[in-house]
Amino acid sequence: MLRCAAAQPGAERARVRACLVPHAGYVYSGAVAGAVYARIALPRRMVLLGVRHQPRGANAAILSSGAWRTPLGDAPVDAALAAALRAACPLLREDEAAHRSEHSLEVQLPFLQVLAPEFSFVPVVLGTLRFEELAQIGEGLRRVLAAEPDVLLVATSDLNHYEDDATTRVKDAKAVERLLARDARGLFEVCLREEISMCGLGPAVALLTALGALEAPCAELVRYATSAEVSGDRNTVVGYAGMVFG
Repeated sequence: MLRCAAAQPGAERARVRACLVPHAGYVYSGAVAGAVYARIALPRRMVLLGVRHQPRGANAAILSSGAWRTPLGDAPVDAALAAALRAACPLLREDEAAHRSEHSLEVQLPFLQVLAPEFSFVPVVLGTLRFEELAQIGEGLRRVLAAEPDVLLVATSDLNHYEDDATTRVKDAKAVERLLARDARGLFEVCLREEISMCGLGPAVALLTALGALEAPCAELVRYATSAEVSGDRNTVVGYAGMVFG
């Protein structure tokens, strides 16, 4: 693992190509996500790649226009970037239904609105897809990111769900190892083999595939936690990792 340049107090934040952040309730995973966002220089254009938890909508869904509203105001969709992404990723379908009740991207917006007030973004959520389909989407993302070096890819996932804290930490370490190695196939296979219930496996595989041919040599785990650190319940926890890929 190569460490990405740390942002020291008073220094410029690190410029990275991608990051992985959790999407649980702020009280549980907000500190992990916040540690990542505080570490990096946020550009004005981003692709947000999340998981479709609900069964409604397309398995690979994009929205190409409009804005998302939070208590902090409207976050505009980047129509030009969305058009480029749709052209590069034929599997993506324009589908509002897949986004309507989905929270994995929604919870990222207040962080971004505070830290990068002028940003625009493209929302993409992925449901259950085969590895080959995820790799196709990742290749499309790679082409877009290669042509748009100032665009940040933000993928979101929580890690293992609803087992005890000790078991979750062992399982999560195996997933994080593959993430640090930027091994998309290895991550997919270890999650299936070890029954690691990583809800954003699809977005993470697409992210790692997208980075495969880009000049982003460093990968770093910024912060890891489980819900037990907040709830005190070590019998049934969820794991969270915040990572950067520079």
